[in-house]
Amino acid sequence: MGTVAVAVTDGMLHFELSVAYEVFGSDLSHVADPWYRVVTCGPGVVRVGRFRVEPDRGLDQLSRADTVIVPAWADVDEDPPADLVDAVRAAHEAGARVAALCTGAFVLAAAGLLDGRRATTHWAHAQVLAMRYPRVEVDPDVLYVDNGSVLTSAGKAAAMDLCLHLVRLDHGSAVANTVARRLVVPPHRPGGQAQFVSSPVPAQENHPLAELFPWAIERLDHPLTVEDLARQVTMSSRNLGRQFRSVTGTTPLQWLLTQRIRRAQELLETTDDSVDAIAEATGMGTATTLRRHFNRTVGVPPDTYRRTFRSSRPGLGLPTARRPAAGVPG
Repeated sequence: MGTVAVAVTDGMLHFELSVAYEVFGSDLSHVADPWYRVVTCGPGVVRVGRFRVEPDRGLDQLSRADTVIVPAWADVDEDPPADLVDAVRAAHEAGARVAALCTGAFVLAAAGLLDGRRATTHWAHAQVLAMRYPRVEVDPDVLYVDNGSVLTSAGKAAAMDLCLHLVRLDHGSAVANTVARRLVVPPHRPGGQAQFVSSPVPAQENHPLAELFPWAIERLDHPLTVEDLARQVTMSSRNLGRQFRSVTGTTPLQWLLTQRIRRAQELLETTDDSVDAIAEATGMGTATTLRRHFNRTVGVPPDTYRRTFRSSRPGLGLPTARRPAAGVPG
């Protein structure tokens, strides 16, 4: 939490810059107080895409931030500016959490922050990143990668996923979902690893399963089967599986499981219900089953998750404490 510094310099792309500013820069203190304080840091007036941006502070001020966001870098064939690379490295050394959006990963790689770490970027540039920085374990198949104090995302929409993931880490599920609703985007998409956000929900509404999703989510306390879902939309189980794969990228049972985990996360954050009660409310049956799936999916047991993300006020999902370097699952 605290100060979020968005690094800006010539050659960055405006979309990812705008995403970061929309998520962290809007005043949402009525949702979570304190909210973030956002500043832009750059070497002077810069051109971002087709726009001229006058930063609030110099690049040297990145090291005073709690979180540093590095938007996408336009020309991956050129090395990013040395002053930007040095400032990002200094910020991380000072204890900042550093997140790169899309090809901003090239800046982090140039700073040495990705050496020996798993990272991602836009799939079209993943091979270039891997070839130029062989000490980086580049994974082109995921939406984002969370290494605790260093995070990277794939392109465009995945930048939003990563920003919402950061909000979720800092403020919990309920607040992240509120931010997503305000921006009219899905609150959860899988990062491709065991992490605190894992619920594929398609953004579009003009697909054959549009009415099935809310129907199923309202009945998570029931032991739903693939046949139940197929019957609801008058499809064969095989056709339902094809539709699910096309729309969500996963299977019906996996989608149901992630929805149950999501519901369990919210109940752990916002209620005093026992793990047994939450297991029943989410259709998991027993606390043993919930603990097994929750630990495997989220990376920590339900009790640990509750202690980390327990609401300080009902419905807000504020964590009691959080320092990104302290071993976020990823």
